[in-house]
Amino acid sequence: MSALPTSTSQPDPDLLEALRLLDKTEFLLAVHDTSFPSPAGEDSGCGSPYGKGGLALAEFARSLGFTGLQLGPQGLTTPGNPSPYDGTLFSRSILSLDLQSLMRSAWGELLSEDSVREMVEGNPHPEGGKVNFAYAHDAYRKAAEEIYCRFEAARLQGKPGAVRLAGSLAEFWDSNKWVRDDAAYEAMCSGQRASAADSKHGNVQERYSLLQFILLEQHRTFRDNMRELGIKVYGDAQVGFSQRDAWSRKSLLLDGYFLGAPPSRTNTLGQPWNYQVLNPSLYLGADGGPGPVLDFVAERIGKMLEEFDGVRMDHPHGLVCPWVYRANDPDPFRAVQNGARLFAAPDLPDHPELSRYAIVRPDQVNRHRPRYAEDWEHSLTAEQEHIYALIMDTIVGRMNAHGRRKEDILFEVLSTEPMPLRQVRQRHGLGRFRVTQKANLDDSADVYRGENAEPRDWIMLGNHDTPSIWGLVRDWHGSEEGFKQAGYLARRLRPDSPEQLSRILAADQYKLAHAKMAELFLSPAQHVMMFFADLFGIEETYNVPGTQNEENWTLRVPNDFLRIHELKKREGRALNLHAVLALALRARPDICRPELIARLEAKAGWTIDRTVSPPASSPA
Repeated sequence: MSALPTSTSQPDPDLLEALRLLDKTEFLLAVHDTSFPSPAGEDSGCGSPYGKGGLALAEFARSLGFTGLQLGPQGLTTPGNPSPYDGTLFSRSILSLDLQSLMRSAWGELLSEDSVREMVEGNPHPEGGKVNFAYAHDAYRKAAEEIYCRFEAARLQGKPGAVRLAGSLAEFWDSNKWVRDDAAYEAMCSGQRASAADSKHGNVQERYSLLQFILLEQHRTFRDNMRELGIKVYGDAQVGFSQRDAWSRKSLLLDGYFLGAPPSRTNTLGQPWNYQVLNPSLYLGADGGPGPVLDFVAERIGKMLEEFDGVRMDHPHGLVCPWVYRANDPDPFRAVQNGARLFAAPDLPDHPELSRYAIVRPDQVNRHRPRYAEDWEHSLTAEQEHIYALIMDTIVGRMNAHGRRKEDILFEVLSTEPMPLRQVRQRHGLGRFRVTQKANLDDSADVYRGENAEPRDWIMLGNHDTPSIWGLVRDWHGSEEGFKQAGYLARRLRPDSPEQLSRILAADQYKLAHAKMAELFLSPAQHVMMFFADLFGIEETYNVPGTQNEENWTLRVPNDFLRIHELKKREGRALNLHAVLALALRARPDICRPELIARLEAKAGWTIDRTVSPPASSPA
């Protein structure tokens, strides 16, 4: 079986110098577990950060100056719903297993070469690029059964590797309540008893624990490799509960209400997520100290900080000022549009049950404004802010205890930021997200415009829920929006003489994409994140929010990503970082280094002022 082509992991010093001059301290590549590439001839259906493909992609990212990888939520999902944001909070998905290493592991041969070969040969997408979740779930389930059977047989035979693994597995089981809870749920779904007396010895529970232990060990090896490369690894703390977690943490949850996204400028209908809501009555104990909910938050974040260098906080509104709606309404969209903020409904006639949880008084809300408006609450006392901040105070406390910085919290505040959320964010000196593809160019004060960012913010073209920039510029080309984008970017990049650049960008969609990327590095924001589709010139959308179909969540980094990226970047059809940083530096005469810019442009192979003529041999 052939290996991936190799790339030097040493960052280009010119890229590092440009990033330093532009005051960019963090540069993350966002890629979810199943989207990682695989070596040719070794693709078993989905990607994993833990195999050779993960290492190769990380080496490539580091060579471009990336400082970290932002993974998505790693939890177990179901064949019918592959969204990682609906996955488990503690357990990892078996789809993240590096199967190749289990053929010859320190614990023995846990998978046969024949089984792995069969998985590879049956893969509907052997070239990579897409995940077929139906195939992957079935194939990995069979692999999981074989892994456990081989371990069990080797343990009975007294083989040293299996005996060592059994000892580690027993310790893992005893020291992690979450794995016992999740294994009990697995047993319940399999029709076995899940009592305390038999849960440790039931085959289903032990198999579940074994796979979680192997995944954790593979993750630890992965992090060690990333440290050697100089790459930080960031986890993603999704706001929702899986069914498994809702079952095991039922005592912590509020009855009668679900968590969702309220109507906003980017989604006027709102999103009924059907996520469980943590019960405010259990935040604190009778003595005023941390109660069961805050203990749960500390447990979850503590586990993540043992395994990651930093954490992306998904939809922190759900932690500070949750938008809730009635769980029993037969029309979820009607329900979410007529919902309320859990802590800002002191006397709403259609939600009288929520008054007991109100933090604000009736005179502190703007009755003439929609309930979801940023200024629904118009004032807070210091004590009220403290109550709003209970969960985030707990998270920051865990961060401090693990030696992390505030910059290691990625706080996903998007278009809407209600007053309580803003004050809690500022209480801890956290930045917000600036998604520049969503910028309203007719509003100079728009939150998504790059020039309005603050140094502590995280800026990006898009994320897992937005179109790829390459799909956008294709659609913008020749349209009114395309001309508007070209003019705006020309004024940002060439403020003294924007006319010529505006014409160039309007005429060339690939240069428009690169100008849009350059604006990220021109922004005051010190932290840049890039979704993998924007790096590799992929036009397809990874996920369309609020929909379930066979295409969502399936995109992957191509297995032959080095060759493809090299071909496409010369044409400007994939990120040419040398060209992007040269553009950004030219817009900053205060830090302009002509020699550095010349080197960057020479390595880029083209400049913004020269038409790109794709060679005849360029890929389709």
